[in-house]
Amino acid sequence: MSAQYYYTHCQKHINHPVEIRTHDGVLHHGIVHSVDQTHVYLRPFDGAPGPQGPGLFAFGAFAGGFLGGLTGVALGNIAFFRPYPFFY
Repeated sequence: MSAQYYYTHCQKHINHPVEIRTHDGVLHHGIVHSVDQTHVYLRPFDGAPGPQGPGLFAFGAFAGGFLGGLTGVALGNIAFFRPYPFFY
């Protein structure tokens, strides 16, 4: 799917819980905070780790795109997007 498709889809899910898997296998869980033309920004669920996947470790405030409480995911790298029907 195109980045434009995911941009529109993510815009519809601002403030909703979602699960996003990227083409490199990283799984992101959180609430869509905002979307721009290149990235979707997620607030991780309380107590949940940052991005999960091969070779990603959380150290302090930065972990593979996790900065200042938000995780930025490139729209062009999204392989799978699933809204949760309820909070995780």
